[in-house]
Amino acid sequence: MTTGMFFWDFEVWSFIIEFGVLLAGMMFANMLRRLIKPLRQSLIPSSVIGGFLVLGASVLLRTMGIQIFQVFTLEILTYHGLGLGFVALALKVEERVKNKKANRDVFNTGITVVSTYLLHGVVGLSITLGLSYVLGNWAAGGMLLPMGYGQGPGQAYNWGNIYQNATAYPPFYGGISFGLGIAAMGFVASGIGGVIYLNIMKAKGRLRQSVLDPENAKELTVEHITRKDEIAVTESLDKMTVQIGLVFLTYISAFILMYVVSIGLRRMGGMAEDTVMPIIWGFNFLIGTLCAIMLKQILSFCRSKGVVKREYRNNFMLNRIAGFMFDLMVVASIAAIDLSAFRERSFWIPLALLCVVGAVATYYYVKIVSRKIFQEYQDESFLSLYGLLTGTVSTGIILLREADPSFETPAAKNLVYQQLWAIIFGFPMLLLMGVAPQNLEMTWLVLFLLIALFAAMVVLLFRSYIFKRNSRLS
Repeated sequence: MTTGMFFWDFEVWSFIIEFGVLLAGMMFANMLRRLIKPLRQSLIPSSVIGGFLVLGASVLLRTMGIQIFQVFTLEILTYHGLGLGFVALALKVEERVKNKKANRDVFNTGITVVSTYLLHGVVGLSITLGLSYVLGNWAAGGMLLPMGYGQGPGQAYNWGNIYQNATAYPPFYGGISFGLGIAAMGFVASGIGGVIYLNIMKAKGRLRQSVLDPENAKELTVEHITRKDEIAVTESLDKMTVQIGLVFLTYISAFILMYVVSIGLRRMGGMAEDTVMPIIWGFNFLIGTLCAIMLKQILSFCRSKGVVKREYRNNFMLNRIAGFMFDLMVVASIAAIDLSAFRERSFWIPLALLCVVGAVATYYYVKIVSRKIFQEYQDESFLSLYGLLTGTVSTGIILLREADPSFETPAAKNLVYQQLWAIIFGFPMLLLMGVAPQNLEMTWLVLFLLIALFAAMVVLLFRSYIFKRNSRLS
């Protein structure tokens, strides 16, 4: 009897079907967004709407005994979509920021991002720690708020998975769904908060004509798509293939680096294996970004020495790869939410409180910072930062385009260049993410440390006001 794989076997087509359903969900959502004006004005991305459509269809089909998705597939797409998207963005050819004011704004943007993460952590742990004595819920679950709101669905899944499998604490059953639920509600909060602020701008006459309608978008020129010193669009190897190859080779190098480091951490054992190793693998996108930066330096060096004659990277195509990966990540992460976890009261009450209080705290904190620190373009700064800190970079850009359609203010560049400062100042919080689930005493300690770090970041952010006031008093 012949054994083996047949092309008509379902296993041959299962991944293609799942992948196609996710893309179909996004395309259908985009059509609805174009046809339904209130939905379009909500500013909720098509990938988010598509994710909820696919989730609803999946739940409905499961009631009929039809399973169209393997949860593992959705989780893998979420995890790698984030990493590949960041690698594509990091590989772009960017001009360096040169003037002091621009550098200061980039620095302040990074501090704003980190301080908001810390604010999320303080708010989240305060809620879940308090409820743990009333409802008996998982006390450290509030740490998923900065991951869901501040980092988006990729990190919400990563840390939800880590907390769900924590060994030093009772397992956080449904941790992945909890984290992804926060991330999903973050997109909704981004749209609601963004619309509220845009309406305030409109009432005060500060809102420009919307350019979200594709019919009003500017046409791309050749200069937007390619440069003279780049490789040709079609050679023996297609130019798009080169871009995808660079992204995946960089991401594989990140895997090799993380794998080698993990070997040493396993040999060390203890906290290194239980806490540091999950952080490294959870922040695969940061390792990928660092590898992309190293590759950029290597390519620049080779070009300066004449070893490489032409520019192999193309910003337009890399942007498209990043956009595709982020859209895929968002729709897959929402479709992966396990709604059965919301049936328990100890689960949905903390989730509702975290999402509402987190959105309100983010709105008013970013509003204060934008008014005080980014006075020359406070509206643009608020929209970009609020969108980023409740959704993703793409959400921030979507909101920003309403106020700054041609990206004339530094707000968009601030989002790109702030990443290095966010990594440096945010690293202590990453360590605390791994410490929080060890036991209840450590969770309380993490809360106090987050408060102290938040106070330090606020002082650093408002340093000019504090120092001026002290000089006047003296």
